[in-house]
Amino acid sequence: MPEYQRKFLEQLFEISIKAADPLQCLAEFLPEKPAGRIIVLGAGKAAASMAKAVENAWGQKIEGLVVTRYDHGLDLANIEVVEAAHPVPDAAGRAAAQRIYDKACEAREGDLVLCLISGGASALLSLPGGGLALTHKQFINKALLKSGANITEMNCVRKHLSAIKGGRLALAAYPAKVVSLAISDIPGDDPATIGSGPTIGDETTVEEAVAILKKYNIDVPEPVAVHLASAGAKTPAPDDARLAGNAFHIIATPQKSLEAAAEFAQTHNITPLILGDSIEGEAREVAIVMAAIARQVARYGQPGRAPCVLLSGGETTVSVKGNGRGGRNAEFLLSLLNALKGHRGIYAVAGDTDGIDGSEDNAGAYMGPDSHSRALEAGLDIAGSLSRNDGYGFFEVLQDLIFTGPTRTNVNDFRAVLIE
Repeated sequence: MPEYQRKFLEQLFEISIKAADPLQCLAEFLPEKPAGRIIVLGAGKAAASMAKAVENAWGQKIEGLVVTRYDHGLDLANIEVVEAAHPVPDAAGRAAAQRIYDKACEAREGDLVLCLISGGASALLSLPGGGLALTHKQFINKALLKSGANITEMNCVRKHLSAIKGGRLALAAYPAKVVSLAISDIPGDDPATIGSGPTIGDETTVEEAVAILKKYNIDVPEPVAVHLASAGAKTPAPDDARLAGNAFHIIATPQKSLEAAAEFAQTHNITPLILGDSIEGEAREVAIVMAAIARQVARYGQPGRAPCVLLSGGETTVSVKGNGRGGRNAEFLLSLLNALKGHRGIYAVAGDTDGIDGSEDNAGAYMGPDSHSRALEAGLDIAGSLSRNDGYGFFEVLQDLIFTGPTRTNVNDFRAVLIE
């Protein structure tokens, strides 16, 4: 890929991440300090950086515990940071969730419980409800991840299998005031869905959770079925009086990151076209649509004239059928490449703003007009790699993977398609 185009796309991705950096955007959302204790609790890929932003703003008179993904921690002065597994929960996450729940229970009237929630919290804050074991949650998580279920569906199920999600953490802290600060990785920025809404009353039902499991033909273990049939699976409703005095603020969103990238593009005389901040669906199908729009721009100047860049966010899915390596962004680019077949003047980047595409160590990948010919010269089978879900292996050979390391934020996927 020519150096200028690659550098431009790389900068767009970096700017989208920076716009969601808690150290840049959290402080302005902090509430007034209470007369009582300040207990900071949190979970997610951004939990450590969010906690650091709180410490930077409020100094020493705070306490608390947050859980984040392995290798995403930071050394803080007053807030303990625990690392655990994502996307499938482990014993460390379960233990941290229990401790977070217990700390919430310690809160009293006049105290402030400041909850920091970001993408990844659903898996990291794993405290099974009823008589369920961690192995039951792990089984359901793995099955949902492979099924093609979207994030809203997955979180609906998680809430009804949990002792802490779906508003239950806020109930534990009652009558203390709970203020939640969140970074949204959810299409539509629904507070009840971000991190499975541990401090938000739940509008979903047990029946909906059961229907989702049936929809994706997930063979539910008997203890899970028993739990879902019990009263303990029911979550507190949004109008529960114990939640009435709480507050919730979203401090960073996919849309804000797209707008930051759009502003940067304009400074380079490239017209930005934001196509949506909440695009869902199979990654390979979304790519086919994006390829068609890019060709329309190149051929007819619609819906914008070149040079322009198509910007989009959201969370696509991958129904895993092969045994290859790669997350949804690599799959998106592989399908885009397959659809464009080396179309002149079209370049693209796709990456997860948390720095991890699926379960791999890359954030995403790049693609340019020459990617098609270079792949053929390297003996790569584009369609075959796609059928194996092997986007990582494909772009690794082309040396076009993106590596950012943990960004300690998460506003979902970022995609930019540049048409010259």
